[in-house]
Amino acid sequence: MGSFVINGGNKLKGEIIPQGAKNEALQILSAVLLTQEKVTIHNIPNILDVNKLIDLLKGLGVVVEHLGTGSYSFKANELDLKYMNSEEFRKMAAKLRGSIMIIGPLLARFGKGYIPSPGGDKIGRRRLDTHFLGFESLGASFEFLKEENFYKVKAKKLKGSYMLLGEASVTGTANIIMAATLAEGVTTIYNAACEPYVQQLCKMLVSMGAKISGIGSNLVSIEGVSSLKGCQHTLLPDMIEVGSFMAMAALTQGEITIKGAGVKHLGIIPETFRRLGLNFEIRGDDIFVPSQEHYEIDTFIDGSMMTIADAPWPGLTPDLLSVILVMCIQAKGNVLIHQKMFESRLFFVDNLIDMGAQIILCDPHRVSVMGLDRKRSLKGIQMTSPDIRAGVSLLIAALSAKGKSTIHNIEQIDRGYQNIEQRLRALGADITRVN
Repeated sequence: MGSFVINGGNKLKGEIIPQGAKNEALQILSAVLLTQEKVTIHNIPNILDVNKLIDLLKGLGVVVEHLGTGSYSFKANELDLKYMNSEEFRKMAAKLRGSIMIIGPLLARFGKGYIPSPGGDKIGRRRLDTHFLGFESLGASFEFLKEENFYKVKAKKLKGSYMLLGEASVTGTANIIMAATLAEGVTTIYNAACEPYVQQLCKMLVSMGAKISGIGSNLVSIEGVSSLKGCQHTLLPDMIEVGSFMAMAALTQGEITIKGAGVKHLGIIPETFRRLGLNFEIRGDDIFVPSQEHYEIDTFIDGSMMTIADAPWPGLTPDLLSVILVMCIQAKGNVLIHQKMFESRLFFVDNLIDMGAQIILCDPHRVSVMGLDRKRSLKGIQMTSPDIRAGVSLLIAALSAKGKSTIHNIEQIDRGYQNIEQRLRALGADITRVN
């Protein structure tokens, strides 16, 4: 197990380039299973979750070639489907939440897909119902081997259908879309997730020969085709990294330019940071955050306390709430953070309270943050990262704190942020990785 040792208090300054989007990568990499032709993908982040999925694809027989930094080619022309019954497959797939994304492509192309109950963040219940109900709507049979914690779906031939999703699940929508591309007839998905990463997947599939309409809306229609061809695709910048660096600049009084931020794909994120008092400039596709001694949280029109809550796109992504929470610690004013989706994601605030933050954990879904307005600094402590987003939020807090902080279990951070300590050192952070 690794740890970060941080001597906080430095004002970060410089330029940083966000990595390719993690959540897009997990969908796009799974889609290479839909064709026997070569697929080339650029801007792939070098992070644990993505590398685990690439290893899983290799185990299935996908020929993977590393073309250069962030660029790979994939050819899934001769797959070993027996590998899905192996103990190695079960162990590898169980460690990765994103492994669920390979089911749709395998089911569509080969008529079967198996997966153990996938792992990932310990942030509460994350249902898989949407995925399997969607597959069943396309004509697949579903089996859950409870004692083995193993899922199986099979179908002789998928057939298009109309479905109204019970939740606008991003991964569920993506998985069903991939399955439907090779189904017979037309599939219509209502209450589909419409995040930029789902849009990117649809655009990639269209370039492979899929027939998809309604891209970017919550009503998506897919006309099945007999086969798909190869393509080239470039991942978007990771919007969660962009938000993380904006919050990092605010809390450390830093001056940071985020290069190639993918501004037009950020949705409500920039406006949310403005309402929290952060000044920044959009310069083309870059975001410049100047050093700010003070930033003040807005109120609602009637003067009531601001509430920041997650919501399906185009609402605010839940992955940024932990970061926003930490940024508000040194703001002027108060804010209620409402994490609607996961019931265990806010428990990391105990560490922030120990650092000196004024936070009340109202219940598993809500916290009230009373900004310190820099009247006193956070203090360095020892803490443990429970998940990716909480981990980087604790890291941001440590960078702003006085004294030494140690963050354990940083493998959680490595799952979502590539070479984070080297990139932060380039901005002036005093951070060291120890094993």
